[in-house]
Amino acid sequence: MEILAKGIALAGCAIGAGCALIAGIGPGIGEGSAVAKACEAIGRQPECKGEVQSTMLLGCAIAETTGIYGFVTGLLLIFVAPGTFMNLLS
Repeated sequence: MEILAKGIALAGCAIGAGCALIAGIGPGIGEGSAVAKACEAIGRQPECKGEVQSTMLLGCAIAETTGIYGFVTGLLLIFVAPGTFMNLLS
């Protein structure tokens, strides 16, 4: 029975890590869209390049944090959580 519990705990960690790492897709799509719209705005009004570029970079930095949170969560579920669960189940 203990082996089954360890297997379920490891499977849960693996599934959770996969779901957490999928979180990197959203920021990639959002940042690509933001850069495309910024390039379009600069193409239409080249004189406002500095303002558009600084706002775009700030927005991309904020959007990237969600991807980083998902990445860190996935790494913790892969490397830290299985050892913790094995210690609790032993």
